[in-house]
Amino acid sequence: MTPSRDISRLIEIMAALRTPVTGCPWDLEQDFSTIVPYTIEEAYEVADAITRGDLDDLREELGDLLLQVVYHARMAEEQNAFAFGDVVEAITRKMIRRHPHVFADKDGNIQPAGVKSAWERIKAEEKAERAARRRPQDAAHTSLLAGVKAGLPALTRAMQLQRKASAVGFDWNDPRAVLAKIREEANEIEAALDRNDKQEIAAETGDLMFALVNLARHIDADPETALRATNAKFERRFAYIETALAAKGRTLEDASLEEMDALWNEAKTVVPAKAGTHTA
Repeated sequence: MTPSRDISRLIEIMAALRTPVTGCPWDLEQDFSTIVPYTIEEAYEVADAITRGDLDDLREELGDLLLQVVYHARMAEEQNAFAFGDVVEAITRKMIRRHPHVFADKDGNIQPAGVKSAWERIKAEEKAERAARRRPQDAAHTSLLAGVKAGLPALTRAMQLQRKASAVGFDWNDPRAVLAKIREEANEIEAALDRNDKQEIAAETGDLMFALVNLARHIDADPETALRATNAKFERRFAYIETALAAKGRTLEDASLEEMDALWNEAKTVVPAKAGTHTA
């Protein structure tokens, strides 16, 4: 089978990978739930390529992300639910419907100022239609939080859940109260450590992270952005340790924790906290 610019070839390749007996054993073992982490990872890698301005890499990562769509569509087709063509039809229908100012007849065009309001109205209509299609038992009780997508990154989803709850008054009024909650959660982690209960430690760590997201929300900081900045700062300071050791003909494996910790503290005074700045 040869490469092609035609999407049908990619669909054929996935069908071959998923064909019993002759297909790929690993691909045949997968289902929607096992593939989801890869789908999320590929979306992040697309974002990373864009952040780095690497268009060659972006081309490759977009292909990887497209493969995820084809993969899910193939598994759905095997269950007689829908096929890739149905996915394409659904999104083209949605985009045409959401852009009446572009695709409407000449007399149906709307002014740019009305585009956003029309978009929101049409999205609300679509949401209502999806709700109407649900089985009665699914629609018996719709939680306030039901609209927050389960597949979102955990930090982002925590932020959105908290915003929904805050809208009806379930919230602290002072970020210092959130800070007190953070201290409380940290104490609960320490108590769980004393009991050496790994499951409880993990649960309490999740509670602490949720409280930290709450603090970020109260101070109008995006937790995902804040953590990305800290990741980048960590990388710069760790690179300082590697460079300092290399200048002495040493490697990370040769260095003791005390040496690396001393270089880390040195890096805090030398390496900028933010890229492009000159202060630690």
